[in-house]
Amino acid sequence: MTIVLIAIVAYLAAALLLARALNASGAGVARGWLAAAIPALLLHAGYHVQVAWSAGGPDLHFFSALSLVSLGMAGMTTLVGARGRMAALGVFAFPLAAVLLGAYHWHGHAPSPPLDWRLQLHAWLALLAYATLAIAALTALMLRVQDRALRQRRFNAWMRALPPLTELETLLFRTIAVGFALLSLVLLTGVLFVEDLLSQHLVHKTVLSVLSWLVFGILLLGRWRYGWRGVRAVRWTLAAMVLLLLAFFGSKFVLELVLRQP
Repeated sequence: MTIVLIAIVAYLAAALLLARALNASGAGVARGWLAAAIPALLLHAGYHVQVAWSAGGPDLHFFSALSLVSLGMAGMTTLVGARGRMAALGVFAFPLAAVLLGAYHWHGHAPSPPLDWRLQLHAWLALLAYATLAIAALTALMLRVQDRALRQRRFNAWMRALPPLTELETLLFRTIAVGFALLSLVLLTGVLFVEDLLSQHLVHKTVLSVLSWLVFGILLLGRWRYGWRGVRAVRWTLAAMVLLLLAFFGSKFVLELVLRQP
């Protein structure tokens, strides 16, 4: 419990330090929040390693998967925020990681059924893809907020802390492109390595994942071919992310928490 509690406190401290810095200075956010964010990430990752070691294998069940995705989001936020002006993402990503880590610890953990290296590769690629595209969804929401603020001529410290609108859009589509490539690998490894991909308990997950992949692909094509941007890009991003969440976490929720299947 100690390691989890310290990680949660560190995450919340990092978010608080970021919020205070953004309110105080806007652009040029101080990096003191890294002193809390980095230990939180290390403790979060260490907890999952500790669980895997003691349980005899990695836990990839519902709450563990949520916690791992939030770890990936917090890690990418820290990496990007330390190098530029996207640290504002941490105000949302760090508390989310704290909540999901706490939920995982509270719910308890158990090793997943044994998986060979091919299925483990598929599973870890999926978690990385979801984390990357979740960051894209957060960026899309921030893009929408910034666009609305500019239209209403509301300029505050939070808006000044964000990159210019065009730079934020560029970051959004770069993140989507990376996530789309990862999701493509997830689907490819699923076809190659998962037996009976269209079985009863996988068909919804497969169909929704493919639909999400198509929506992200159309969005990238629209950006390249027609210069899609702004509200349209935000809506397509969020629609694709909802499909992806339903595909993976919706399926796991029903199977593991409703139907009580391992």
